[in-house]
Amino acid sequence: MAAARAVAASLLILSLAAPAGAQVRTEPVTVQPSDWPWPPPDPQSWWDDKRPLPPEAADPLGDRRLRRNERTPQVDNGYDPLLYRLWGLQPLQNQIVRGDEMILEVAVRPANSVRQAIVRVTARRDGKVFVQGRAGLGCCDPGIARRVGFDAEAPAGWAQRLQALRSHPLWAAPRHVRVVEGGDAADALCVDGVSYELTLLVPSQARSVRRACDPAEIGQAADVLEAVLSLALGHEPRFDVLFPSGADFARARRAYESLIAGGGGLNPAPEGRTLPPTFEPPPAEPEDAPPADEEDVEPGSSNPNPSALY
Repeated sequence: MAAARAVAASLLILSLAAPAGAQVRTEPVTVQPSDWPWPPPDPQSWWDDKRPLPPEAADPLGDRRLRRNERTPQVDNGYDPLLYRLWGLQPLQNQIVRGDEMILEVAVRPANSVRQAIVRVTARRDGKVFVQGRAGLGCCDPGIARRVGFDAEAPAGWAQRLQALRSHPLWAAPRHVRVVEGGDAADALCVDGVSYELTLLVPSQARSVRRACDPAEIGQAADVLEAVLSLALGHEPRFDVLFPSGADFARARRAYESLIAGGGGLNPAPEGRTLPPTFEPPPAEPEDAPPADEEDVEPGSSNPNPSALY
């Protein structure tokens, strides 16, 4: 009986099925260029049409030109101009700062990961402060893989705090250091830690120091690291996840203070590079002073309008 019911049900389903002739097959339609009702765009317009200008936070110093007594800084922090381009940043070597303006930059490089980050803070003469952050995988790709970033204006009141860091003792310290405790120097291989490349740019001068792995080393730079990373966090969640401890360097600061209190210190590392030469600050010049003509630019320096190149 059950078998008979199953046969009857099968016959009913077959009788209700639509005939093969009623089934419609759709084929993809390819539109040929000749079928398009509008003419193709002019290739020259790709070059000639005006593009929207980047926001102010993406290039705070982008409209400046070198004056006759100005020169671009010598930056030696391991980042050449092309590497800055890969991060989507104006090269630090092209930035023109004047008066009490400054740029603080921190590059974060873990020893056991390719997840790198870079933060740049620009304090401008009008009192505005801008922060730019980038993070990505700095390995195994012609560019910076999975790059994320942001450009933002900092809240009011940050300019004075940053100016206090301009004269921080860190910038007079050796570029590479070795922790010395009780008169014995111990070399340490950084296999599970983070190195920080810190750069200060003021008119015609640049200073870069590297602090890595050892908490006492990093503690010397704790004030600068906390200020820069405090400004960077909170803009992009994918950036923030690289800093699970936030901008807290209290433990590193205590390690450095304990080292100094115990008679230790940070000595120059014998294998470390020396700091680059500096320039004397240029004489004061009126704000409406004309920019330098192209032939007046120092040999070897950048174009009078660096941002116009890219």
